[in-house]
Amino acid sequence: MTEREPLVAVVDDEDDVRQALHRLLRSAGFDVLAYGSGSEFLRHAAGSNPDCVVLDLRMPGASGFDVQRRLIEQNLDIPVVVMTGNESIESRKEAMDNGAEAYLCKPVDADTLIDAVILAIERGRHRQRAASNVKGAPP
Repeated sequence: MTEREPLVAVVDDEDDVRQALHRLLRSAGFDVLAYGSGSEFLRHAAGSNPDCVVLDLRMPGASGFDVQRRLIEQNLDIPVVVMTGNESIESRKEAMDNGAEAYLCKPVDADTLIDAVILAIERGRHRQRAASNVKGAPP
């Protein structure tokens, strides 16, 4: 049995950006699910179990910050790569404090994004292995 390709969720309210990210990540070998809003992603996050989410911060309705907080509240350890077109020190700090693995500014360089996703997935898998080792350790 072969291991499945990593699954990346893309959450961005701009159709053209979401489609471009979908194509880029597919061409890099990832399976990709695309969502047009934070609320839509949150409805499917637990069931789809992505290995990483590429998350826009500024969206109508549930913002990227809202999504990050809900993932924490729901104990969903999904690595997050944040993207924004509105860079600020405050938003960078908030995103990183909420557990983002990377904070990237639009327009995002393709290689930088792919590298950030790969690193986020590796870190997430490492955390999962460490957590399962702790759970399986004798008292």
